[in-house]
Amino acid sequence: MKTKSNLLLIPLLGFALTGYGQASAIRGTVRTNDNQMVNDLTVILNDSLRTKVNSMGEFSFRNLKPGKYTIATTHIGLLARRDTINLQDAEIRQFDLVLAVDKHMLQEVVVDGYVPLVETVGSPTLRVQTPLIELPQNVQVVNADLMAKQSIFNMADGMMRNVSGVSRLSHWNDMYVNLNMRGSQIQAFRNGMNVVSSFWSPLSEDMSVVERVEVVKGPAGFMMSSGDPAGIYNVVTKKPTGIQKGEVTFSLGSFSSYRSTLDLDGKLSKDNRLLYRLNIAGDTKGSFRPFEENKRLVIAPVLSYQLDSKTKATLEYTYQRGQMTDVGSGYVFSPVGYKALPRETTFTSPGLEPLKVNDQNVFLTIERNLDANWKLTAQGAYFSYDQIGANSWPADVLANGNVVRSTGVWDATSTMALGQVFINGNVQTGKIKHRILGGLDFGRKEYFADWSQTFALDSLGGGEFDPMNPSYGLDFPYTAFNRSTPLKIRAAGGGGIIQSNYSSAYIQDELGFFDNALRLTLAARYTSMSQASWGGDPIVNKKITPRIGLSYSIDKNTSAYALYDQSFIPQNGVLYTGEAVQPLTGEIMELGFKRNWFGNRLSTTVSAYQIIKNNEVTSYGPRPNENIEIGQKRVRGVELDIIGRLAPGLDVVANYAFTDAEITQVNTEVEGFYEGQRLTGADRHIANLWLDYHLQGGALQGLSFRAGMTTNVDRTTAFYSADHPEWNLPDYLRFDAGLGYHKEHFHIILNVQNLADSYLLAGGSYYGNSFSTPVYSWQAEMPRNFRLTFGYKF
Repeated sequence: MKTKSNLLLIPLLGFALTGYGQASAIRGTVRTNDNQMVNDLTVILNDSLRTKVNSMGEFSFRNLKPGKYTIATTHIGLLARRDTINLQDAEIRQFDLVLAVDKHMLQEVVVDGYVPLVETVGSPTLRVQTPLIELPQNVQVVNADLMAKQSIFNMADGMMRNVSGVSRLSHWNDMYVNLNMRGSQIQAFRNGMNVVSSFWSPLSEDMSVVERVEVVKGPAGFMMSSGDPAGIYNVVTKKPTGIQKGEVTFSLGSFSSYRSTLDLDGKLSKDNRLLYRLNIAGDTKGSFRPFEENKRLVIAPVLSYQLDSKTKATLEYTYQRGQMTDVGSGYVFSPVGYKALPRETTFTSPGLEPLKVNDQNVFLTIERNLDANWKLTAQGAYFSYDQIGANSWPADVLANGNVVRSTGVWDATSTMALGQVFINGNVQTGKIKHRILGGLDFGRKEYFADWSQTFALDSLGGGEFDPMNPSYGLDFPYTAFNRSTPLKIRAAGGGGIIQSNYSSAYIQDELGFFDNALRLTLAARYTSMSQASWGGDPIVNKKITPRIGLSYSIDKNTSAYALYDQSFIPQNGVLYTGEAVQPLTGEIMELGFKRNWFGNRLSTTVSAYQIIKNNEVTSYGPRPNENIEIGQKRVRGVELDIIGRLAPGLDVVANYAFTDAEITQVNTEVEGFYEGQRLTGADRHIANLWLDYHLQGGALQGLSFRAGMTTNVDRTTAFYSADHPEWNLPDYLRFDAGLGYHKEHFHIILNVQNLADSYLLAGGSYYGNSFSTPVYSWQAEMPRNFRLTFGYKF
C-alpha cells in the first residue's frame, strides 16, 4: 500500500515543480499602530479574492498575473485601509500593513453583538482552498454564534434545523447524534477525520468546544476514505485566536436543567507565538419523564505554537464525562398505536444502574507553508472511549399493552488511531490556474461491547408492568451484572466486536479557465479497507473512486455547478450462494446554483441530485446467518438553503428539502422488501424557518425577537408501509420563540421550545413483531420548555 500511495503522489510533486516560480505573488504582515499583531483579519484583493491572516499576522495572494491591484482590509475595531499595487511579472511583493484602532467602531460592535451567519470559506479541515461559492458541491456551515442564539447545547439538540433535509433518528437519548440526510445516516467527522467506530459513536459533542459544524452534502471523496454517498457532517473545534478574551455563561431551564461554561482565549508569550484556548462546561438536566437525568463535564485545553514564520503546531485535548439514566429510557411500546400512552411514560425504574461514559481525544496538527504557493498539513488523532452501565429494552409486550421490562448490560470500550497528511498548492500553467490537493489517510478502529447479560424487572402471570397505571419498582431484588471477566473476553463471547483498518491516497486538481471563471475538478481516491463486524472475519475491499466537478461563476457572487462522484462502503459476511459480499457502492449526480447577496451577508443555495446505491446486503430469510443482496436503491431530491441577513437587523435561516428515497430493484429470493419501498430516515418533506430581528436604535437597542418553525411531512422510520399508513410516524410540526438582549459585554438569551405544547414524536420508531404481539414504538419529545442563558464577555 505504501508503494502505491507514493506512486500516486509522484505526478502531484512533478506538477508542483513544473509550475513553480511562474506567477507573481503579494505577501505581508498586518500590525496595529501600537505594534500588535493582528490575526483575525480579512485582506481583500481587487474586491473579490479574500484571505485571512494567520496567527503570526501574515497573509499572501499567489498565482497572480502582472498588473494593477487594489488591496483592502476589513476588521471590526480597526480603521479600513485601501492601497494600490503595481505588480511586475514573476515578482514576489512584500507589502506590510499598519492599521489604526477605530474606537468608535469598537463601541458600536459591543452594543450590537452581531456576528455574520454567512461563512464564505470552509475550515482548513475540509482540505480544499476553494471558496464555498466556487466549490462544485453543496456545503452548509452553521457557526457557534447561531447555535448559541438557538440555545443548542449539544450536537443532538437541534443543529439540524439549520440545514436542509437533515433529520435525527433519535435512539439512545442524546448519547450520540445519528443524523440522516438524503436517504441515509451520514458519517460523523471531527476536524476532518472520520470518528465513527461503531453504530453507537461518537459521543455527541458538547457545543462549548465547537466553533462550527460543516454539513457536506454528497460524497466527500477529498476528505473521507469510505462512506455513504449522502454526505457527512464535520464538527470543527475551537482554536486559539491570539486575541485576549473570554466568556462565561450560566443557563437554567425546565426540568431542573442547569449549565455553565467558561471560554478563555489568549496568548502565553509576548511574541504571539504561544497561544492557548480553554473551554470548560458543566451540564446537568432532568426530564419530563420520571427518574431520568443526564450529567456531563467537559474540559478542552488547546495550545498552538508558531515554530517559525512558516510552521505552526496545534495540540488539543478534549475530555467528556457523562452519566445518564440507563439509555433507552425514552422508548415506549404499545400494541394500540402511536401516542396511546401519556407523553411522560417511561419503562425504566428507580434504583437501576446508570450509564457512565469517559470520552477523550487528542489532536496534533502541524501546518507548514512550503512557499507562497504550497502548504503541507499533517494531523494525527487518538480517541479513547469507555462506558459502563445498562440499557433499557422490554423483554416482552403483551396484547393488552402490559410489559415485561428488562435492563441489559452495556459495557463498551473503543479506540481509534487516525492519521492524515495532505498538500495544497496553487500552480499557473499558461492561462490555466490549478488548485492542487493530494494526500494520504490512515486509520485503525476497534470497538468492544458486552450485551450478554439481562435482568428482568417484572414477572409474567400477573406481575407485568401496566404503563397506563404505572407502579414503578422491581419484582425481584436487583442483581448487579457480573463484570469479573475482562470486557474484551465478554465481547468476543457475544460477538460484540467491530474493527476496521484503512489506508488511502487521493489527488485532486481544480483547473481554472477564463480568469478562473470556469473551474473543472478532476479527482480520484484509492482506498483499501479491512472491516470486521460482530466478531466475524475481516473482509478486505479495495477500490478507486473518481470525482468530476464543474463550477462556473456567472459573476463574482453567483455560480452554477455540476458534480459526478462515487463512494463505497465495505460490508461483512458471506452471501447465501457462498460468494464473498461485495462493498456497497454509490454514485451521485448533482446540479446546483449558489448566490451570495448584499456583500456576502446573505447566501442562497439550491440543488437537485440523484443517488444510486448497489450491492447492499441483508439477512437471507431461510438462513438468517447468511446474506443476500437486496437490489438497488435510488434517492432523488431538491434542496434549498437560505441563511444570512435579509435587511438591517433581520436575520433568517430558511430551508426546504424534498426527498424521494426508495428501493427500485429487489433481487430474487429477497424477503421483506419490495420495489417502491421507502428508505429509513427519508422524510419526504422537511422545512425549517428561523427569524431573528435586532432593534437597530432607540432606548431598546440591543433587544432581539426570535421565532422558529420545524416541520417533517410524510415521514419514514425504521419501518415503512405504503399499505398501512397508520404504521408510519405522524407528521411533525413545532414552533419556537425567543428573546435576546446585548448591552456592552453582557447578553441574555431566552428560548421557549414547543410553544404549542404538542405531543411530538422523535424518529427511530418502528412497527415490529419482536414481541408476543406486533407493537408501535416511539420516543416523545419534550413538552413546552424554556432555556435562559446569561453571558458575560471580557
